[in-house]
Amino acid sequence: MLYTPSETAAIVLQKLRDSRPLVLCLTNNVVQNFTANVLLSAGAAPVMLQHAGECEEILNTCTQALLINTGTLTEQQADIMLTAAKAARAAGVPWVLDPVAAGVLRFRTEFCHKLIAEAPPAMIRGNASEIMALAGEKAAGRGVESANSSSQAVKAAVSLAQRTGAAVLVTGAKDYATDGTNTWMLTNGDPIMERVTGMGCSMGALAGACLAVADSALDAAISTAAIMGLVGERAAHKNTHPGSFATAFLDGLDALMPADLASFTRYNAVE
Repeated sequence: MLYTPSETAAIVLQKLRDSRPLVLCLTNNVVQNFTANVLLSAGAAPVMLQHAGECEEILNTCTQALLINTGTLTEQQADIMLTAAKAARAAGVPWVLDPVAAGVLRFRTEFCHKLIAEAPPAMIRGNASEIMALAGEKAAGRGVESANSSSQAVKAAVSLAQRTGAAVLVTGAKDYATDGTNTWMLTNGDPIMERVTGMGCSMGALAGACLAVADSALDAAISTAAIMGLVGERAAHKNTHPGSFATAFLDGLDALMPADLASFTRYNAVE
């Protein structure tokens, strides 16, 4: 890495604003609206499709990144997602796996492993329990929520990154980004972020936007955590309830400047 994590995040945000990448989001039906608004506020452009042929077409023409989120997975969606992941790999489009509730429910756990094996992602973003489960460790998930702390998943994240070749972003009270060799802890954020539906899922979409412009998947993971954390932290200062916080988060993301990230991102290297 030529830059510090704070400098990296600033550079990536500027590139994102300059290029406005189009991100195809195959995500759960609970969070689509908020996810689209997060991408728009960050400076990217969202597209949501539900047809395998259309996914292949757009991935081969004008899409710069793909998100696959298993939050409301059905058999039909699984088929579309696998087709899209393979099309993205063939087209050289980086994609992010958000393995919602992996390790808790068998169908989606097996499907996530199938995706990783047949069309490896550039990044995996999940909570501690999801990352630990994909790494083959015992985890304590509760539905879509993690019963493990992010710090408990660091070794699993490193192992998963080494095995898959993907950057891994573990999110929680502290975020950890690793490529299997280098690992960074980012500590911006606020607990209220866990009380807003779609915050984590939209983070996966933002990771896709960052992937489209960053020099590496690790840089994209670092930038995603830095952007979400700093914006959430600032929005929580005057908005202590979920409804007003969600609006303030989108406004704060729209107003975020690269210089803010360079000055206020908190991070430490993890040995």
